[in-house]
Amino acid sequence: MPRQRLTFHLNFTVVAVALVVTAFDALTKAWARHDLSNHGDHVFSVVWFRLQYNGGISFSINQSGPLVTTIATVVVAIAVVLVGVNARRGTPAIGFGLLIGGGLANVIDRLASSTHRVTDFIAVSSFPVFNLADVSITLGFIVLMVVALRGEQLLGR
Repeated sequence: MPRQRLTFHLNFTVVAVALVVTAFDALTKAWARHDLSNHGDHVFSVVWFRLQYNGGISFSINQSGPLVTTIATVVVAIAVVLVGVNARRGTPAIGFGLLIGGGLANVIDRLASSTHRVTDFIAVSSFPVFNLADVSITLGFIVLMVVALRGEQLLGR
């Protein structure tokens, strides 16, 4: 059986979804830093908008090492981008776009902050506070898992 070469095919759906997610996340984080700096806002039921800064990763893991977390997230983001832009058309492209957009949005926010912390502002009950990039990463992961569990290919044309 001949060996297949890894080829690079830029999937514009991945790029478009990632750019939309990154831009929308940046806008919502700017709004949160401006409008929620002095108080939280009750949205409905158990949902609040409450400004918080996270030096760790998901669920505030590794709060004590924001610089190490920054370096690790940049490395992971680069790896996901290199794989994800070669995503198969359709649902895998949307999944990778969500994953890449959310990851890049958090990396940009972390690098732009002098304290290397990510802006979080969505609070649901006692769940850790999160942001739209986190939602995008989670949705992207779920989409890719569903595609993979269906036995569909994630990469290639």
